[in-house]
Amino acid sequence: MGKFVFVTGGVVSSLGKGLAAAAIGMLLRSRDLEVRFLKFDPYLNLDAGTMNPGQHGEVFVTEDGAETDLDLGHYERFADVTLTRNANVTAGRIYADLLNRERAGGYDGATLQVVPHFTDALQASIRWSEGGPRSVTLVELGGTIGDIEGMPFVEAIRQFLLGREPEDALSLHMVLLPRLAPTGETKTKPAQHSVQRLRAAGLRIDYLLCRSEAPLSEEFRDRLARSCQVPREGVFGVPDVQSVYDLPELLRSQGFDDSLCARLNLEDAPSADLGRWRTFTGAVHRPERSVRVAVIAKYGGMADCYKSLGEAFVHAGAAQGIKVKADWLAAEELEECGGMAVLAGTAGVVVPGGFGRRGVEGKMAAIRWARETNTPFLGLCYGLHCAVVEFARHVCGAPSARSGEWREPDEAPGTGENDWITLLNGQGEGVPLGGTLRLGAQPCDLAPCSKARAAYGADRIYERHRHRYEVHPARVPELERYGLRVSGRHPDNGLVEMVELEGADWFVATQAHPEFKSRPLSPHPLFLAFLDAVLRRADKIADRR
Repeated sequence: MGKFVFVTGGVVSSLGKGLAAAAIGMLLRSRDLEVRFLKFDPYLNLDAGTMNPGQHGEVFVTEDGAETDLDLGHYERFADVTLTRNANVTAGRIYADLLNRERAGGYDGATLQVVPHFTDALQASIRWSEGGPRSVTLVELGGTIGDIEGMPFVEAIRQFLLGREPEDALSLHMVLLPRLAPTGETKTKPAQHSVQRLRAAGLRIDYLLCRSEAPLSEEFRDRLARSCQVPREGVFGVPDVQSVYDLPELLRSQGFDDSLCARLNLEDAPSADLGRWRTFTGAVHRPERSVRVAVIAKYGGMADCYKSLGEAFVHAGAAQGIKVKADWLAAEELEECGGMAVLAGTAGVVVPGGFGRRGVEGKMAAIRWARETNTPFLGLCYGLHCAVVEFARHVCGAPSARSGEWREPDEAPGTGENDWITLLNGQGEGVPLGGTLRLGAQPCDLAPCSKARAAYGADRIYERHRHRYEVHPARVPELERYGLRVSGRHPDNGLVEMVELEGADWFVATQAHPEFKSRPLSPHPLFLAFLDAVLRRADKIADRR
């Protein structure tokens, strides 16, 4: 029988529950325990696929093609695990399953209710995630205790805990300890109210993680334990840290993983070995130099919309002893200013994924600047589309070139004579936004002597996708004739997966999202190769000065 740790949060949202769960998972993995994850999201969407990243953050894609909450990215990066669609369960998905079954007569006319039908379904998903006797499943509940949509999830957790022995399942609550600026006093009352609300729902609390600006004193921990009715040995501080990757060591220094393993009757697990992790965090904190990279984004200034991309830069930068200073520039602002002066001095340009026509002219202007100045460029998914259209317009002599995604509302998709990026496989008018993308891990065969082949060191790779439009096959010969080489193709259907500019120091774009597979201790090869080129460019800029 496996072990379970339920992670909830109170007082305010965005406390960092996902990061805490990820850090705990990393510590347990370092003790040779199997770690599994399950994220409960109380919203009514079926998944995160059609949600606005500006409101909800990045949509993280799993290897098997699920569009999930960004916390799954934290889990994968910290614990070095590969998750599936079953690691993220939304209220919408559960309700849809229940209603579809009811419509098919699966409940013999019974009245469907939140309790027991919804809560039973949640418990079934918890049991599905269970591993063997030396496994720990970390179950995180999204949102904040007190949210009305989250209460059925709390009830399901309560029922599950009631049916398990205390050493097999426990509850961890994360709270904020706000500091009053005028007095400098840290207050415990919000935490007490959050704990009271959780207890009123019937959920016991075994561990209390306290977010604060500064470390907690022993006296303060004693006070929290008394006022919140939590064992003194179950109160741990999570003060602000310089890097999120400091969290495992922060918890380890307080003996958290020892306490947790003892509580779960896993004392025989070997001690955590954080040697390689400390080397990584040391490189993060003490870079030898820094470089500036411009990220031309639809959601400029909102790094959470591109969380995995930012972390991929951290991983690759640490491996090379550098700090990547990413300038998150809004593509629309580049359109408005009409010039590229803002890019002067940057050593690299990245255009990440996205959807829709907003900001595309700004993205293409930055790509053109990178191409004409021989500044290293990396295009990710939508960045490849923009690179192809920009090249078609300004090199191939097709000024009206575009993507079919930018068509006017009254135009039929995929039929425009100017579409260099188009819908394939019979997709057309009336296709819903959700569930119609090419998703998850896809194979790609890399061309010999290409920069992509040199970066990966392999002939065939697998990268995660999340897109609907493809490079038009009929346009490929013209692109290659003018010097934009197809350096990666899907082995089964010949679709364009990667392109690169002949003669450029580094100008590579991929149809995939390699950032989703980057890890702290195994940075992604494409980002490593890109930063190599960025360093060379930075040296040239410095020499000119």
